[in-house]
Amino acid sequence: MAGIKRSHDGEQSNASPFMPMFEDFRNELDEHHDRRERVIKASRDITALSKKIIFALQRVRHLPSSLPSSVTSETSKHQSTIKTLFTSLTTDLQGIHSWRYQRQISPGIQEYMEAVSFAHYLQTQTLITHPSAARSIPGDIQLTEDDYILGLFDLVGELMRFAITAMATSGSLPGSSTPETNPNTSNINAEDQSTPSQRNILTDLRSLRTHFETLDTTSSTAANSTLGKDVEKKMEVMKTCVEKVENSVYGMIIRGRERPKGWIPDLRSGEGRETVESY
Repeated sequence: MAGIKRSHDGEQSNASPFMPMFEDFRNELDEHHDRRERVIKASRDITALSKKIIFALQRVRHLPSSLPSSVTSETSKHQSTIKTLFTSLTTDLQGIHSWRYQRQISPGIQEYMEAVSFAHYLQTQTLITHPSAARSIPGDIQLTEDDYILGLFDLVGELMRFAITAMATSGSLPGSSTPETNPNTSNINAEDQSTPSQRNILTDLRSLRTHFETLDTTSSTAANSTLGKDVEKKMEVMKTCVEKVENSVYGMIIRGRERPKGWIPDLRSGEGRETVESY
C-alpha cells in the first residue's frame, strides 16, 4: 500500500514524510504532459486547416479583389474550426504556460498567420499589421512578434506560387494594371497610402525581401529566440522564392518581345516541338 511500510517485527509504520511531496510532483508532471499533448494536437490541427485555407485562396486570379463566394464559404468554414481550437487552448496557454508551451503552439500560429496575411494581401495588396493579426486569434492567445515575422516569411512562398500561376494563366503579372510602375517607389506596408494598382506583386516581393534583409538577429537575445533559430533557413527560402518570380517575369517579357502579337504555335505537326527557333 502506498505510504505504508513494515518494520522487521511485522508492525506497520508511517511512510517517509516526503512521499506526499513526491506525489504532488507526479501529479504536476502528469498534468504538464497532458497539457503539452493537447497543445501539440491542436497546433497540428490548426496547421492542417490553415493549409486548406491557403489552397482555397490560391484559386484567386486577380489582385487586389474581393474573394469569390465559393472561396469565402470554404475558408470561413475552416476559420470557424480554427477559432474553436484556439478557444479550447485558452486555459492551457495562460500566464507562464503561454511561454512554457510556446514552441509547441508556434507552428500552428505561424501557419495561421500565413493564411490570414495571404487572404489580407489578396484583398488589399498590403500586409496585415501585427495588432490586426493578433485580433484575429481568439481566446486571448498571444501572437508574438517572432511568430508574426516568421509567418510573413512563409507568406512569400505563397505569393510566389500565386504570381507564377497567374502569369501562366493570364500572361500578365498580378497587380500590374499600371504600365508605368516605378519599382523604386513601391511600398507594401499597410501605412502606404498609394493606390494598390500602382504596384505589382513583384515589386511587393522585392520590398519584402529588402525589409527582411535588414533584420538584425545577431544579438544574444535574438539568437536564442524562435526568430533567431529559424530565420537563417527561412531567409534563404524567401530569397529563392523572389528570384523564381523575377526569372518568370524576365522569361515572360523576353518571349513577349521575340514573338509577334497574336503568335500561336503550329500544332498541325510535331515539328514545332523539336525545332529551335532561329534568329
